[in-house]
Amino acid sequence: MAKSFEIIERVGLSTVSYSEAIKNLIAEINTEKPVYWFEVAEQRGRVTQDGQIEFQITLKIGRKL
Repeated sequence: MAKSFEIIERVGLSTVSYSEAIKNLIAEINTEKPVYWFEVAEQRGRVTQDGQIEFQITLKIGRKL
């Protein structure tokens, strides 16, 4: 039995941590279709105009077709 997966790329945000950004994004994507695996493609951050730190994470997400 052949198995196929699609790979999507999404960016998650958090003002708490990179880990929280990953958890939030996975939870959101998992409501659309089950997530089978993910890979952290990029980590970055920015300082907002009010001085708050925003953690940004880019994930490659594998979902079964």
